[in-house]
Amino acid sequence: MKITIINGSPKHGESTSALMIKYISSQIREGGNNEINIYNVNKGFLSKTQQKEISESDALVFAYPLYVDSIPAHLLSILIDIDNKKLLKKNTMIYCIVNNGFFEGQQSHIAVQQLKNWCNSCSVKWGQAIGTGAGEMFRFTSHIPLGHGPNKNLGHAINCLAENILNQKSGDDLLISPNYSRTVWKIQGTYFFWYKLAMKNGVKWKDLRKRLD
Repeated sequence: MKITIINGSPKHGESTSALMIKYISSQIREGGNNEINIYNVNKGFLSKTQQKEISESDALVFAYPLYVDSIPAHLLSILIDIDNKKLLKKNTMIYCIVNNGFFEGQQSHIAVQQLKNWCNSCSVKWGQAIGTGAGEMFRFTSHIPLGHGPNKNLGHAINCLAENILNQKSGDDLLISPNYSRTVWKIQGTYFFWYKLAMKNGVKWKDLRKRLD
């Protein structure tokens, strides 16, 4: 089976989408001798080679972050191009992994529905979606095996998705949150990630505490 995985993150380096691709591609490889092609499309267009690979794929897996409750604009542009050029076979199965910065995976449901609508427009088959909350957190827990600790729900979801991809089946969408305290996550995310990132980019502490009139 030929499987194409699309990294829909706008980032050029490490990203949560890339981590999710690492997890799902590892599970797929363990499941049999399948051809897997992985592409990063942050430039907003597909090369001729990528178009050809996509057109020959039995399964197409998208991994992308949530942007304003939606699909990132550069990825949306590519989806429109795929539809307009009629690149997909009618029996191609579509799957996705959406990560968002909120704690609740349910926040991803609109971006999942958008991809489902795209499937209808392309007349291809919907497979399954994973929607993960606390997306950035998973990069900090990547040393913990899937299925354990805060990665327990994610491990179950990845296993389920991989099985359905390998069997070219559909499944219920899995909108998950990490197995972690929401309160602790919020405190750690605020002081050790967002504030730290702001300082790195030249924003002062007092600027973060300003109130807009």
